[in-house]
Amino acid sequence: MAFDRKSPYRRRAVWLAAAVGVPALLVTALLVGQALTPSSTARDDRNRTAADPTPSSVEQPEESIPPAAPAPAGLPVVDYDPAPGGFPADPASMDTTPLTEGAHPTRRIAAYDAPGGRPRAFLEPAIRGVELTMPVTERRAGWTAVLLPSANRRLAWLPPGGFDTVPLRDQIVVERKVHRLTWYRAGKAVRSWKVSLGQPGQETPLGRTFVLGRTPPPEEVYGGVDIYALGSVPDDPESVPAGLRGAHIGLHTWHHDDELGENTTNGCIRLTRSGQRELLAEVRPGSSLVVVDQLQTPPPTA
Repeated sequence: MAFDRKSPYRRRAVWLAAAVGVPALLVTALLVGQALTPSSTARDDRNRTAADPTPSSVEQPEESIPPAAPAPAGLPVVDYDPAPGGFPADPASMDTTPLTEGAHPTRRIAAYDAPGGRPRAFLEPAIRGVELTMPVTERRAGWTAVLLPSANRRLAWLPPGGFDTVPLRDQIVVERKVHRLTWYRAGKAVRSWKVSLGQPGQETPLGRTFVLGRTPPPEEVYGGVDIYALGSVPDDPESVPAGLRGAHIGLHTWHHDDELGENTTNGCIRLTRSGQRELLAEVRPGSSLVVVDQLQTPPPTA
């Protein structure tokens, strides 16, 4: 059993250029076999006109921003339910480089499948009452790519306007082979804990996702500690028990620690109650979480 139960969300509405700045143009005058006399230099200066391009007067071309196609009013809205299709795969899904900025919609905005591409859905400032902040993964031609909520390893592209950027200082990395969760701040490991992960057929999904929001525990088995719902969902929704279908992967504790280091959950990540309380106190929603099989250089364990 893991935090994969959608009932608390159903019952409670508490949800949660390169500056193409052309490199500075260096102009070099190459004089071969000819010397300029003072008189010829002065004459050359008098003959120079304002139209002569000089390094200081060369204009830098501006980056062209692909326009955003109008979004039909009938587009779906990304909610807690699985996100609509058509969004591109995250090309750096297994990258553990910290994502240090988040995008928070300030109004309903359209999410596209590429810069200047097709609008696929709307994003709103909150999902079921919880403020939405998505980690920024890339910027291209004036557009911003973010991790898509309610989907696995997918991006959404946002045109300029309609969202604020916020700093993100924390990252969580989960290693499946060694059942380890490590919390990083500003790129440095702070703490590590042993965790339980998804059982065979319901493995914890690999790749980058993020902390979507927190909710109170729906049952006593969650140890009386709030739960973090993640942006990811089960890779195979039909593999989880019927009562958990439609739910997100969660980061939470359990009423006992006997199964830490084992694959016993429905895809969620379980850690100790003290560890969960520390993360709840320190790691804000919107912070990225990436699941890998194993890091090449294991982080230190606190």
